[in-house]
Amino acid sequence: MEKIELKDAFAEFKNQKNIDRPTMMGVLEDVFRTQIAKTYGSSDNFDVIINIDKGDCEIYWNREVVEEVEDPITQISLEEVNADGDDYELGETFAKRVELKDFGRRGILNIRQNLQGRIMDIEKANLYNKYVGRIGEIFTGEVYQPWAKEVLLLDEEGNELRLPKSEQIPGEHFKKNDTVKAIIKSVEMKNNTTPYIVLSRTSPEFLEKLFEQEVPEIYDGLITIKKVVRIPGERAKVAVESYDERIDPIGACIGVKGSRIISIVRELRNENIDVLQWTNNTQLLIQRALNPAKISSIVASGEDDKIKVYMHPDEVKKGIGKGGCNIRLASMLVGKEIEVWRELPKDDEAEGEEDVLLSEFSDVIEDWIIKKLQSIGCDTAKSVLALSPEDIAKRADLEDETVEDVIDILRSEFEDE
Repeated sequence: MEKIELKDAFAEFKNQKNIDRPTMMGVLEDVFRTQIAKTYGSSDNFDVIINIDKGDCEIYWNREVVEEVEDPITQISLEEVNADGDDYELGETFAKRVELKDFGRRGILNIRQNLQGRIMDIEKANLYNKYVGRIGEIFTGEVYQPWAKEVLLLDEEGNELRLPKSEQIPGEHFKKNDTVKAIIKSVEMKNNTTPYIVLSRTSPEFLEKLFEQEVPEIYDGLITIKKVVRIPGERAKVAVESYDERIDPIGACIGVKGSRIISIVRELRNENIDVLQWTNNTQLLIQRALNPAKISSIVASGEDDKIKVYMHPDEVKKGIGKGGCNIRLASMLVGKEIEVWRELPKDDEAEGEEDVLLSEFSDVIEDWIIKKLQSIGCDTAKSVLALSPEDIAKRADLEDETVEDVIDILRSEFEDE
């Protein structure tokens, strides 16, 4: 390895690989000492001097001058050291410069390979530490390669980041060179390979960061996002709170004529976003979370930490939402399971006394079917019979035959009466 080659190697590692000077010098000295130990058996009595700027490496082999050599690695005879006319005395130290060629071709190859391996390890560690510190931040980059199970993106330094299919909003399709915005979700080291950096567009944190970008009051700390819940691609609820009574947190998040929230909705592929004001009052929070449905009463159940919400029949559909989306998000926001129950009108109370809860039919109707019917607001026999079979099948996601069987069982109950 010529000096000029070593200097070029130093420059490459220092400038292109982004490794700081002290670390580089430590790595180089360690690499050379490793090879010295392999060649001579020990590196304890060797001095290694690294000069990165000059691209030079000086190695000196220090041995004690003795009358009779017992250990050729640490000692040299007086006769040998003075053979060229030098004037050394017993007990002095003789320092001989070791040239790179003294390691032999295989030794030099080992130095290069060891150095490359150490540099790669440092690069991996630097990349890992860089992105571990950025977890939770938004990353914007171009698609380098779209695949079926994930999308590969590159940062400005050519490092790879992955957006798995599971972290993409349903229905999204990316092409090469598309600009993608996502949150840095995790950084993993797998089998000592390059760090596996995972991005996400489905996490609630991504939506939270988008609000921070679009709403200055949130970025400045005047408005706090208390909780975000999402069903990616469908709907999300964002609970906010203002520490300044003069600031309307909902209005600030939505913007004039929806100017602020519309860009977030577009980024999330038209995901519906409900912004509501946070409160520590659970019942009030439930009312706000189930908006636009109007609630008649709320009853906290002792068992399983469930909450029963009673609504008029014409409000049930709005409370549950398309595919049960609204009720699921409300439960996620409150942190408790919410059940919607149909409240019979007052003028039907007499008739309501003759009604029967669906739970009473658990011996003839399977529990999972009852739960599906309750999820669409049908908690009594008459509330089910009031709907058409087609409506029940569609809303409760049940087979037509199953719906017909249920209706027959419920009708027979009143016919028997």
